[in-house]
Amino acid sequence: MNLMKSLRNTAAILMLGAAGLANAGLYQFNLTGDYSASWQMDSAAVPDVYSTGQGMIYEDVAGNFPGSLFNLADLTFYKADLGGGLEIYDWYGDTVLLLTDGPQLYTGTEKAPTFRLGTFGLTDFDGPGSYTLTITDLDAGPGPVDVPEPATTAMLLGGMGVLYASRKRRFGK
Repeated sequence: MNLMKSLRNTAAILMLGAAGLANAGLYQFNLTGDYSASWQMDSAAVPDVYSTGQGMIYEDVAGNFPGSLFNLADLTFYKADLGGGLEIYDWYGDTVLLLTDGPQLYTGTEKAPTFRLGTFGLTDFDGPGSYTLTITDLDAGPGPVDVPEPATTAMLLGGMGVLYASRKRRFGK
């Protein structure tokens, strides 16, 4: 029984550890087109300001923001109902560097968002500009990380239990 208990506990710890690693990361944002910018944010960054159903703001994000006084910008990500996209605002220079429409760039709630990874087309909110935003996970390995489903783990543990029982029965231990 102690072996089964140890195997079950070890499997549970490994599954929790793998699930935690799959969700952690540093995200790289690269904006190209009629305006170019780049910045990095933690995948679990908590917004400084959020409004349920509208969007959220991250203040004083460091990056490469042409036209900003200190290469710091306030980044607003909008809900799809408001046109999606994002705004890059230089608070210190009181200048809107970019205001776009496009897809909603996050899932979840505005209080606890999860950024979508991939490449997204954006358009100028009030003009002809077009942009491409690419969001990548810098901590991701060379390929996707496979986290086993609970049913797969249960089958593995069940198979180990059968092997243990047959061993015990065969050797009388």
